Amino acid sequence: MGTSTRFVISWVILCLSVVSFCNAEVPGYPPGVTEEMYRSDGDGSMQPTLMWVPDSDEPVALLVALHTWSSDYRQQGGEAQYARWCQEAGWAFVHPNFRGINKTVDAMGSDLVVADIRSAVAFARRKTAIDPKRIYCVGVSGGGHASMLMAAREPDLWAGVSAWCGISDIGAWHRQCDATGFERYARMIESSLGGNPNDSEELKQDASHRSPLKWIRSAERLPPLDLNHGLNDGRAGSVPFTHSILAWNAAVPPRQRIPERLVDAFYETQKIPEAIAATNVAAPDLLYGPKRPISRRVHGDLRLTIFDGGHEIVHEAALNWLAAQAKGQPTNWEPERAVSFEVQSVDRESGK
Repeated sequence: MGTSTRFVISWVILCLSVVSFCNAEVPGYPPGVTEEMYRSDGDGSMQPTLMWVPDSDEPVALLVALHTWSSDYRQQGGEAQYARWCQEAGWAFVHPNFRGINKTVDAMGSDLVVADIRSAVAFARRKTAIDPKRIYCVGVSGGGHASMLMAAREPDLWAGVSAWCGISDIGAWHRQCDATGFERYARMIESSLGGNPNDSEELKQDASHRSPLKWIRSAERLPPLDLNHGLNDGRAGSVPFTHSILAWNAAVPPRQRIPERLVDAFYETQKIPEAIAATNVAAPDLLYGPKRPISRRVHGDLRLTIFDGGHEIVHEAALNWLAAQAKGQPTNWEPERAVSFEVQSVDRESGK
């Protein structure tokens, strides 16, 4: 067999493998969701994503769903619920890998992560007609970290970003994990950074660069951003709800911020400090079901909700809120139920 013949055979096998990869059904996901490969504008590499697009003659909304801290783009459970929503609502769906589990230098909020997610949006827009006024981002835990990061670093992409139980400060979370029995997350942070963020100024700055807080503080503008965190997280879960409060503080004017001593008091007692109780606007919200809001604050295009739950996402609240947002329209903080959507509790608690 000649060299040219072997080359042709190898090329055919490669092409067939790619076709099989892209067309295979994905375990744990609704029929029609497939694996795709796209090129990241960060380094030119080919990156995997899950995808579903509806059969539509009109431009459709796009949901960019971001996996959790210790998982990748094939994560099942709660992540598959995003795809289910998109099929019921007629949205397009992408679930990019963005360098996978947060334990390598290329993962955990790196510049490549940002490029991969940005490029996944561009890929979806090449695959089908996407309504540019209705591109949304959602994630919980590590996906909440990435969602907050993308809100601050790529604000013009999004009509709305829904972030749940996200890590806003990598350095602070490293210290908290070592102190509260979640040491494995601290070791993952060190693996990504190449060392303990407390060991050198360079490592500390790298941790800051990968943290939403840095970018939120310096952002000229943010898209409509809905921050949510369970009251019991940090106890029944690994991410103290203070992370979402600090993200709020980084985004709002000084007069709207919650003083640090009151943030700490709120976390320690799990009760709203009397000094800020008068500014609390929590009210019954049917979209949260039994996970009722305990504390809620709104400022312009930003909302912070501490709800009666743990380390989890309330899919119906997150996705119905996103469905009510569109670029060029005022942020809608009182959305109606666009799709009735029930999710089992095991799928709300979708991992770290």
